Amino acid sequence: MEQGKLLVFSAPSGSGKTTIVKHLLSIEELNLEFSISATSREARGDEEHGKDYYFISLEEFKQHIKDGDFLEWEEVYRDNFYGTLKSEIERIWAKGKNVIFDIDVAGGLRIKRRYPTETLAVFVKPPSIDELKIRLKIRSTESEDKINMRIAKASVELATAPQFDMIIKNYDLDVAKQDAYLLVKEFIG
Repeated sequence: MEQGKLLVFSAPSGSGKTTIVKHLLSIEELNLEFSISATSREARGDEEHGKDYYFISLEEFKQHIKDGDFLEWEEVYRDNFYGTLKSEIERIWAKGKNVIFDIDVAGGLRIKRRYPTETLAVFVKPPSIDELKIRLKIRSTESEDKINMRIAKASVELATAPQFDMIIKNYDLDVAKQDAYLLVKEFIG
C-alpha cells in the first residue's frame, strides 16, 4: 500500500485549528481526508459514529491499546480515552488520499515521532492568551471554569510550539488559512 502524507494540526482550544482544517478539506487538489478519532466517551448531541468519532466501549478501547492498534492514544480524563487507530490511517491511504488531523498537541507530536518524514506537524498559534480567552467566551459553549481550565492548558501547549515543523500565527483567519494551504500544498508536492 502506498503511503500518503500525514498533516497534523495542533493548537490550544480557540486557536482556529478546526476552522483551518475544515478549509483545507474543502480544497480538492490537496486530496485530503479527515482522520476520525476513536473515543471511549458517549456521543454528545448529534454526533455520529464513523463521522465525528468512532465510539467504542472502555473495554474495547483498552483491548485495542493492549493489541497495539493505536497510532497514538491518551486518557484525557479518568476512563475517558481518545486515540487514532492505525486502521484509520490505512483506510485513508488505501483510497490514495493524504490524512489530515485536528488533534491535541501530545497526540500530534506522537504521530510526528512515529512517521517523521511523512508528517508535517503544524502548530496554530493564537495572538495571545488574552485573545484566546475572548474567543472561548464568544463561543459561549463552556462554563467560566471550563474556559479557565482550557486557558491554563493552553499555556502549557504553547510551550510545545517549537517542537512542531511549522507555526502558523492566527492573527487573521484568512491569512492563516492561506498560510496553511501553501504549507500543505508544498509538503504534499
